[in-house]
Amino acid sequence: MEIINNNIDNGKAFDWGRTSEDYSKYRDIYPQEFYDKIIQIGLCKDNQVILDLGTGTGVLPRNMYRYGGRWIGTDISENQIEQAKILSENMNIDYYAVSAENIDFPDNTFDVITACQCFWYFDHDKIIPNLYRMLKPNGTLLILYMAWLPYEDKIAQASEELVLKYNPNWSGAGETIHPIWIPDIVYKKFKMQYHDEYPLKVRFTRETWNGRIKSCRGIGASLSENEIKCWENEHKALLNDIAPDTFEISHYGAIAVLKKI
Repeated sequence: MEIINNNIDNGKAFDWGRTSEDYSKYRDIYPQEFYDKIIQIGLCKDNQVILDLGTGTGVLPRNMYRYGGRWIGTDISENQIEQAKILSENMNIDYYAVSAENIDFPDNTFDVITACQCFWYFDHDKIIPNLYRMLKPNGTLLILYMAWLPYEDKIAQASEELVLKYNPNWSGAGETIHPIWIPDIVYKKFKMQYHDEYPLKVRFTRETWNGRIKSCRGIGASLSENEIKCWENEHKALLNDIAPDTFEISHYGAIAVLKKI
């Protein structure tokens, strides 16, 4: 499913389905601390019913399945959902290929609705009343994010500069530690209960870091096959020059917990 949003990448089209194979291999990278933050505040566990928006390849449901929540994952991309089903074999997780704007579950279905790495992609005017309706009384909207920090990490900065060389429209560059952006309409239905932003270190090899960058929106989801091949050849050569066999990349994690009013 091709997406065009004038607020993202200057309106350059992208399609997560084009990078699903790499996404499934290289985007399951959240460290345990990322999941611990969720469990410590009592969410996504113990038979709570959870809807994961923009689930991608099901990274969040798969990694949190062991805590006892009952998960449903949705994503606009059929390719992403296919990968999620394969990777979730033997887990009782339901997946549906549907946009966030078209999700339609009964009133008061969910204890928690999660959105990890995806909340800014949605039409908030459309989805917020619907999320409110589908959440149980005192239900929770949980928004999650993790990103590398190019100004604190030379390898991340060099990789980011190469992405911009091939895709100058990419608007995902230049991250710094900051709270997750919450649009004003959310506060008409939800109250911020808690937020946190914290540093993380994520370990990679040259292969897995190359795969992580290749599967980002600015490369695998938006460039032509030839452009991706040229970028990858240059990126691998760059990593051979500047990166050891294994290394840690500076990231930060962010969490926002919003309660249904």
